[in-house]
Amino acid sequence: MSDAIKHECGVALLRLRRDNEYFRRKYGCAAYGRNKLALMLEKQHNRGQDGAGIASVRLSPEPGEPAYTVEKSAAGSPLADLLGKVAARGGEFDGEVLLGHVRYATYGRGELSDCHPFVHDSGCLRRILLMAGNFNLTSTEKLFAKYMKLGHHPSGRSDGYLILQMVAHYLERELDVNPDSENWGRILRQAAEDFDGAFVLCGVTGGGSVFALRDSHGIRPGYFYFNDEVFAMASERPAIQAAFDCSTNEVMELPPGKAVTVSGDGKFSIQDCLDPQPRRSCVFERIYFSRPNDADIHRERRNLGRALTGDVLKASGGDLEHTFFSYIPNSAQVGFHGLLDVLQKRAAAEGRTVRFGQIAVKDAKFRTFIADADARRELYMHVYDVTYGLVHPGEDTLVVLDDSIVRGNTVRDAILPVLDRLGPRKIVVASTAPQIRFPDCYGIDMSTARELVAFRAAVSLLRKKGEYGYVEECAARAAKELSAGDSGTQHNCLADVYAPLEYGELTREIGLLLTPPGLRAGFEVVFQSVEALRQCCPDHTGDWYFTGDYPTPGGVAVANRALVNYIENKTERTY
Repeated sequence: MSDAIKHECGVALLRLRRDNEYFRRKYGCAAYGRNKLALMLEKQHNRGQDGAGIASVRLSPEPGEPAYTVEKSAAGSPLADLLGKVAARGGEFDGEVLLGHVRYATYGRGELSDCHPFVHDSGCLRRILLMAGNFNLTSTEKLFAKYMKLGHHPSGRSDGYLILQMVAHYLERELDVNPDSENWGRILRQAAEDFDGAFVLCGVTGGGSVFALRDSHGIRPGYFYFNDEVFAMASERPAIQAAFDCSTNEVMELPPGKAVTVSGDGKFSIQDCLDPQPRRSCVFERIYFSRPNDADIHRERRNLGRALTGDVLKASGGDLEHTFFSYIPNSAQVGFHGLLDVLQKRAAAEGRTVRFGQIAVKDAKFRTFIADADARRELYMHVYDVTYGLVHPGEDTLVVLDDSIVRGNTVRDAILPVLDRLGPRKIVVASTAPQIRFPDCYGIDMSTARELVAFRAAVSLLRKKGEYGYVEECAARAAKELSAGDSGTQHNCLADVYAPLEYGELTREIGLLLTPPGLRAGFEVVFQSVEALRQCCPDHTGDWYFTGDYPTPGGVAVANRALVNYIENKTERTY
């Protein structure tokens, strides 16, 4: 993705089902669990670069010794810093239960106290609760009020704090009634009753029991693996495969609305927790977030590139001899291979060849601290280097594939100016994702309408048509929906803004907004259709970014709030 956005976190949970002596004898390693957890986190480092944390819990600790150990980091390279600290502390992290997390700060501060795992402490081992997760909730005010009604004094308002305290409350209530057992199905059902949003929650008690719970729509991803030796859970399937050398089929998807649990004595179970809901797994996972070494994601991204072939050829004029094909690094690479699959077959059938290569190279180390705005913009476009000598100046159309276009700032201010230096006759930027029209509240840092180039283009078009008053009418209806207070019946008034506009005319207006001043080449932008997206990713229907079809009531409320905030010129978050 050319635009820098923050997104879901990554979690890893490991429960050894044998004692450490067993692993030392079999594998010759006293730090078996610690090393496996570190590998699962390393393989998910793409999911969080603002913080990281690890907790280790010992089964049956000696009295006078701590039951758990926690280490966190919010350093510049938090995971590397964290793993260094854990290695230095050695045996303190050789417990039989380990919980790890990498964090993207989509909300809140980037301080050490915001890093997972969070801890609810107790003098009773089984009432100690450590939690980490990949989540964003829209119902924090409701949870805050409920927690107070349960007789507690909340010391925070964040969703992470409230989730921890709600689960701890019902865990303690369960143990008050059944001191010799933990019914995690009942505990989590009660705790998560009012969770509106997306989540995969992982928890560990001081008594050695663990759980992983997924939201009932399956919005956020979660996978698990178990055998006689271990139970492992992670946000991405390849992380588990890398750590335990297992096949794709051996790693199972965590079912939506259910929890996988391992009891203190090592027994595994799957428990119903939340009422069944239509499955709405996030499609952005497939387009961009998860690493493409997952077999299914690799196939889907390749298909997304294939599906763009017709529109790309139309935009480029179909002249393969005078077209050069490339992509924006790095997450568009697999989609680009899919595009090439089709292009090369067509070219071979016609006795022609396809010219392609890597034109743009992202300079990950590029930094500038120049205060002057004009000078800073001049340097900003050099975040991307280009390969010279491949494009024929004045003759070629240059096609570059991107996975998605959110704000459009990088395309306008960095990518197009530097590509223009190569002297192409025309530049075509093709997005494997459809137009991103709606804000997200389930983990992706796109919380306002005004930052989305598709929304700005819609407003621009309506202004040109003399119909800006229609935007104000939609916002007035949105304010009325919000004031009614029942998010479960709200209508998405932001979707109404787009209703009078055709997909093609909005695409053309986006192209105008993305065109930088002084661009010499012709320019056109191409977007995937929603229909093609659904064909490429049939099992992941969470497409509210493009359609406004949010899976939970809180999502619709966020869209309405975003529209009202735009009219009122507020830049605050909408959840």
